[in-house]
Amino acid sequence: MLQIKNIGILGSGAMGTGIAQVFAAGGCEVLLYDRDPAALERSRERLSQSLDQLVTRHKISTEQAATTLENIQWVNSLDTFHDRSLVLEAVSEDLAVKKHLFAAIETIVSEDCILASNTSSLSIASIASACKKPDRVLGMHFFNPAPRMKLVEIVPAVQSRMGLAEEIQGWLARFGKTPVQVRDTPGFIVNRVARPYYGEALRIWEEGLADLNSVDSIMKARGGFRMGPFELMDYIGHDINYTVTASVFEAFYFDPRYKPSLSQKRLVEAGYLGRKSGRGFYHYDENGVKMQVAVRDVRGHPALNLTETEKQHIFERILVMLINEAADALHWSVANKSELDLAMIQGVNYPKGLLAWADEWGLDRVCACMDSLYEQYREDRYRLSPLLRKMLEKGEKFYE
Repeated sequence: MLQIKNIGILGSGAMGTGIAQVFAAGGCEVLLYDRDPAALERSRERLSQSLDQLVTRHKISTEQAATTLENIQWVNSLDTFHDRSLVLEAVSEDLAVKKHLFAAIETIVSEDCILASNTSSLSIASIASACKKPDRVLGMHFFNPAPRMKLVEIVPAVQSRMGLAEEIQGWLARFGKTPVQVRDTPGFIVNRVARPYYGEALRIWEEGLADLNSVDSIMKARGGFRMGPFELMDYIGHDINYTVTASVFEAFYFDPRYKPSLSQKRLVEAGYLGRKSGRGFYHYDENGVKMQVAVRDVRGHPALNLTETEKQHIFERILVMLINEAADALHWSVANKSELDLAMIQGVNYPKGLLAWADEWGLDRVCACMDSLYEQYREDRYRLSPLLRKMLEKGEKFYE
C-alpha cells in the first residue's frame, strides 16, 4: 500500500494552497513553493484566515488548525524538494511552463518521487514527455475549493507505469476524497462534459433567444442547478473558463461542439473577469455579492418576456447537450458510466448524474431533442452521440 508523507506543492495560488491544506490536515509534511515571496505571504494569510473561519464555525478545533499550519512550510527554493515522495504542480494552465517546471524538478527529486499535475485540461502525456522518467508522472486534478470538493480526477498518461493510478486512488481516499480514474483526453471528465452548460447558454444568449438573467433562473428553477451558467462563469473567472474552452476546442481538432464564444473572449480582453474583478456578466460589490446585469443584451433589450414553452425549450436545449456530451464521453471510454455521473455531481455540484437523467427523461426524448437541433441548425455541433442512437434502437437504458 502506497505510503506518502512528504509532499511538495508547486504554486501557492488558491488551488495550490487548498491542496496543501488537504494534505497537511491529513498529517503530511508539505512544502509549498512559489518563486515570489509576496505570493507565499498571501498564501499563508489566506490559509490562516480560512482555518480561523473553520474554527469559528466549529468545523475543526483550534488544535487541528494549528497542526495544519505547522505541517506546511512556505519555500521559494526548489532545492528544498530533494526529499519529497510526491510533488504536485498547481501553476497556470500553460503547457510550456508546466513542462519546463517538470524538467527542472526531476533533476532535484529522487528517482522514486511521483510527479503529478493538477492541470484541468492539458495533455498529461505531453507534460510527462518533459521528464527522463515519464513513467512516474500522472494527472491529479483537484477541484476548487480543494478542501471542500471531494472529487479528484486521476489521469494516467500513456507513459505512466501500470498500477500507479490505482495506487494513488487508494491513497487519496484516505483524505476523504473521491478519486475517479479517467483517460488522458482533453478536459478529462468534468471540463469536457460541462462545456455545453456554458457554451450552449452563451449561444442562446448570443442568438437573442433569452437574456442571461432568464437563462440563469431557468436552469436553477427547472434543473435544480445551484448556479446558472452565467453566474457560474463569473464565479470561475472568464480568464480561466475561456482558456479551458479554447484549450479543449483546439485539442479536439476544432470540433464545433467546443467552439469558444466571442462574447466571452471580449470580456476577457476588457478585463471583466467576473466576481474577482467586480464585473463580468454581472456587477459585484466589494464583498463579491452579485448585483445587476453588467452587459447589454445582444438585441438591446434588458430582459425578454419568455413564455413557459420558450423557458422549457431553453432548459431542454442545454440539458440534452450536456447529456449528449456525457454519453459521447462514455462512447469513447473516457470513464465508466458511474464515474461519469459521480464526477459531475461531486466535481461541479450537478443535481444528478447526466446519464441517470437521460434514463429519467427517456432516450427517445433526448434523441428527438438533439435531432431537432441538428435539423434546425445543420451544424456538426448538434450531432447525436452514436451511443445514444444505438441504445435507443436496442431499447436500452444506462441503468437497469
